[in-house]
Formats: sequence, structure tokens, C-alpha cells
Amino acid sequence: MGCLVPTSTTLLRATGAPVAALLLGSLLTPAAAATQPANAVEEIAPGVSYERMELSTDNGSVVAHVLTAELGQSGVALDLLYPGEIAAGEAVSAMADSAGAVGGVNADFFNITQEHDPAPATSAPVGPVIANGNQLKAAVPDGQRFGPGLAEGTSTKDVFAVGADGAARVDTLTLAGSVQGDKGNFDLAGLNQYAIAVDGIGAFTSDWGTASRMRATCGTDTDRQAPCSSETAEVTITGGEVTDTADEPGSGDIAEDSVVLVGREQGAAELGELAVGDKVTVDYQLESADGTDLDFAVGGAPILRDGSALPDLDTGTLAPRTSAGVSADGKTVYLATVDGRSGSSVGMSIAELADLQVDLGAAAAVNLDGGGSSTLVARESGADKVTVRNDPSDGAERSVANGIGIRVGG
Repeated sequence: MGCLVPTSTTLLRATGAPVAALLLGSLLTPAAAATQPANAVEEIAPGVSYERMELSTDNGSVVAHVLTAELGQSGVALDLLYPGEIAAGEAVSAMADSAGAVGGVNADFFNITQEHDPAPATSAPVGPVIANGNQLKAAVPDGQRFGPGLAEGTSTKDVFAVGADGAARVDTLTLAGSVQGDKGNFDLAGLNQYAIAVDGIGAFTSDWGTASRMRATCGTDTDRQAPCSSETAEVTITGGEVTDTADEPGSGDIAEDSVVLVGREQGAAELGELAVGDKVTVDYQLESADGTDLDFAVGGAPILRDGSALPDLDTGTLAPRTSAGVSADGKTVYLATVDGRSGSSVGMSIAELADLQVDLGAAAAVNLDGGGSSTLVARESGADKVTVRNDPSDGAERSVANGIGIRVGG
């Protein structure tokens, strides 16, 4: 696989560094090779390494940070980092330490701003979520997404994932679900999402947390900032029986044996047929593109497929970035952040980020939340807690929805 660096951009890296040395070394001029210091690779744990890379582009200097994980070696695996609730946020370092991870990065874009008064922002992520085989969340409609535009042929359903076979991949997760009862059978359009499709019904479980569910009925499938729907309904089902109904979505704890259904427009009319005491069954499943069972998944926007950058990626916007890539055999994962908005690092475009993943050795990769969210953490030698290794552009860590963690030893 050759380097796919556009002619307008040249990424330079010192020789002697083990990670993708041949690929990136081939781009160096003799003068650059003589003047740039080598980038040291630090072993974080058996099968896990960290590297700080100093790169040069036509736009200026860039500092990148890369965690490389050899899945399966010494029990190396990926973990979802999250606060324990879907609709909540926490710093990456705190989530990593709570999970016992030796390193990690922030992950999906999330509902960071309040755009609909009085519906508060939820901090819930955009895409699907699976942790330890548990299906926690489905994708919001494409038009409700936060973050830069999606490449053609991609959607909010796309994820960076690890299958039951232990191999990482970029995949797609689609929600298949239904609400069944004596009053009729209805399709399920959401699972623990901050936005439900117009006319749809979404299910909320204890995994959602205590945050208000009102935001789920705001915006439309094509316009995130559109007003909240005036036609809503909420139904609580406990032990397979309707135990409460309401005209508006609520908030607060959801019992482990309960499911709260929120409907808008036609979905609200369908839920309006239900009454306390009715027997109702809610079924749902997140289905991967090829039917493979996934143990881990987090939302991400594909930027690299089969070793080639996707067409029409943004080439002009420089910013701090975070990405996750994987080798063709699914065994080597590259978690990378790029510093930006500072005198020492100008940041990268999404197209440059895809090229960086190619140079690292990735065959497939996704763009994750960037800007002030971009954070990479890793343990130092002998430490039992992680430290922040990149330079967050906000000046400190931001509270984020979730992250990708690396654990070792099973």
C-alpha cells in the first residue's frame, strides 16, 4: 500500500521511528531527514505503544499523537469509555481511569449545545453504542448530527467496532425494533437517542440515565434546529405492562425493568392508543451490515476504506482532530489525535487526517469528534493512572460523551 498524500500536502516525519517508518520515511527529503529529530516510541504496555509525531505540511507544523494497539496480544482489547449513562459527559482521563484503561481517545460527536428552549442538551452521542456486547444506543437521523459533513455513502449509523472474532473494523449498525400489543404493532425508530425520526417512536431504557427526553422530539430528519414537535406522547412500560402515560416527554431515572416510549407526530398518535394496564412487548436489535455480532462499537464518520481516502473529504478546514484506524487484518488499531489552533500545531483537514491514517498503516478509519474535544491519554511507565498526552485546544480536557479505551490482560 502506497502513501495517498495529495500533491498539495506533504507530511514529513523523521527516519528511525518504528511505526510506518518505510511509508513516511519515503516522503522525506535528505535535508528534512538530517534536521528533524527522531520521534521516540514509548511502550505503554505489552502490545500498546504511544508516539508523539512532529509533522510538516504546506500549511505549517503539526503535532500528532498516536496510540497503537495490537489486539489480542497480551490480552489487548478495546473498551467503550463512557460515564455509565448515555446522556452524560465526562473527561476522557476520568473515564479511562474508571475503566482501568492504559490509554484512549475521545470518540463520537455529541449533543453539546442547547438549541431548543426549554429542551436541554443531553450530552448523548450521535451514533450507535455497544459495550461488552450490550447494545446501548442507535443512531440519530443524519440531519440531526453534530460535526462536519458526512462523505457520500456514509451515515450516522457507521461505527468503529470490534467483532466477536476480536478483529476491529468500520461497520454499520441499523436498528430493527418493534412495539407489539393488543392495540397494534408499531415500528421502533430509536433507542436511547437525543433525536427520533419524524413520526417515529423511540425507546429509552435505564442506560439513558436521568436526562430529559424532551430533546428527542425536537428538530427534523433534515434540520437539526427546527422547532420541537407539538405532537408528542410518552408511555412507560414496566414488566410488559403500561404503567403510565403522558402528553410530553419527561426525565429522571428509568427502572431496570422498564422501557419508556416517546413518540412524535404519527408515533405520538400510535402511543395515544395505549392505556394503563395494556400488555406491550418492546423488542430491538442493532444489526451490523453483514450480520456479525459486535462486542464493541462507537459512532464515527468513515474517511478511509480499503486503504483509500473517501472522495470529497474536506481539504480546507484545519482543526484539532481525533481518528481511529485499523489495519487490513483487523488486528492493529491506530488511535490518533492532532493538535491544532496553536503556534506549535496548525491542525489538519479531514483529508489530511485520512492520509495520516494511511501512513500509519490503516486500511479503514473514521473521523471522531475534534476541536476542543480532541484528547489522547496514556499511562506513563509504572503509573496506574493516565495522563493527557496531547494539547487540548480549550486549554484543558472537555467533558465528552464517550471514548475508545485500550485495556490489557483480559
